[in-house]
Amino acid sequence: MQEMWKKLHIQTKHINEQLLQLNNHKLVHTYNSLPRFIWFSLLKGIAVGLGSVLGATVVLSFVVYILSQMEFIPIIGEWVSAILEVVRGPEGN
Repeated sequence: MQEMWKKLHIQTKHINEQLLQLNNHKLVHTYNSLPRFIWFSLLKGIAVGLGSVLGATVVLSFVVYILSQMEFIPIIGEWVSAILEVVRGPEGN
């Protein structure tokens, strides 16, 4: 019985040390301060928005390029041409 209590005490001590280490982490300090949390969230939102726009631009450019190369295929050539006209807009004609 004594051995079980000793193991339990050691495990509890280890958990306490881990919690103290976690509470001293920089991210926990950021989330405990409201101004820092708001600033961190704002920067995170800007980064996600910018990354989404840049990623969509690259993917859409790639799709338009691939579609422009498919114009010569007889079956879907007219369909691709119509899509490219819409994508290019009035300036592209």
